[in-house]
Amino acid sequence: MNVSVETPVVDAAPLPAAGPAPAPSISPWRRLWLRFRQNRRGYWSLIIFLLLFVISLGAELLSNDKPLVASYNGKLLFPIVHDYSEKAFGGDFESPADYLDPFIRDQFRKPGNWAIYPLNNYRFDTLNYFAKAPNPAPPSSENWLGTDDRGRDVFARLLYGFRISILFGLALTLTGVVLGLITGAIQGYFAGRTDLLFQRFMEIWSSMPELYLLIIFSSIFEPSLGLLLLLLSLFGWMGLSDYVRADFLRNRHLEYVQAGRALGLSNLQIIWRHVLPNSLTPIVTFLPFRMSAAILALTSLDFLGLGVPPPTPSLGELLAQGKDNLDAWWISLSTFIVLTVTLLLLTNIGDGLRNALDVRRKA
Repeated sequence: MNVSVETPVVDAAPLPAAGPAPAPSISPWRRLWLRFRQNRRGYWSLIIFLLLFVISLGAELLSNDKPLVASYNGKLLFPIVHDYSEKAFGGDFESPADYLDPFIRDQFRKPGNWAIYPLNNYRFDTLNYFAKAPNPAPPSSENWLGTDDRGRDVFARLLYGFRISILFGLALTLTGVVLGLITGAIQGYFAGRTDLLFQRFMEIWSSMPELYLLIIFSSIFEPSLGLLLLLLSLFGWMGLSDYVRADFLRNRHLEYVQAGRALGLSNLQIIWRHVLPNSLTPIVTFLPFRMSAAILALTSLDFLGLGVPPPTPSLGELLAQGKDNLDAWWISLSTFIVLTVTLLLLTNIGDGLRNALDVRRKA
């Protein structure tokens, strides 16, 4: 006799409705970059500035009085990295060949010989002894932005001078950030008597006449970029130090600092791991503005004759030439445009960083 046993049917519980997937976690630096990209003016200013800086790094390949590569009598030559005498190209002298000389150029036009020149055939210190117009010469197909009162190509000096200004600004900004960060962190974290002594020292140090010191040292030592960097670094850290000090004073009493002390962390570990990452806002925000101030300082000193020694290319030296040669309008105009565009790009980048770090704005 078969007995069938019915299995009870259990109603399955309804599946929960699928909700939105959790948002992926984003690192703070990526969040900062995404917020910065929302500022189109700052983002494109950064792209343009980096593009101009990269182009200036290859100035020797774009503007040079030597061919990049040449072939003469079946030999492959690289004049841009090696000096060849005039005799190597059929001349009479052992002196380095002048590749602007019509005789040398005619040698490369012979069958089997060739030379690849840069886009602009002048360096920042090239004197064209075969120019057809008196100096300073106006813009032409030979000199795109004209020449200065010594016959040097203005475009080449602007290109090389822009590179020197940016590199000097980066070096001075980095030095000021390091010094300002160290001094501001010490004042803000330890506070008390340490902060009081540092503040009195900064008051005395800031009262020293910086311009007079530059004039005195320029008369004693030979002016150079290294000397200017050293002298300007002695005073360029105080502005940032005040902002770092204020952030450290605010953060030193927060819970994570007290927890780090309770766990036995040293002061250096607390500063490096916890307080510094939460005090980077003034550092990041002021970087473009510090760099703008450094470029203006170098330009001003070169304009006054206290900057880099000749024949180093400089935007300030070109402005001084434009002042002395008012009829040569192309010198002042081109230098003014380069300087204005550079400072405008850096200002837009700084505004973009400031907006990206402002937590009150919508992401």
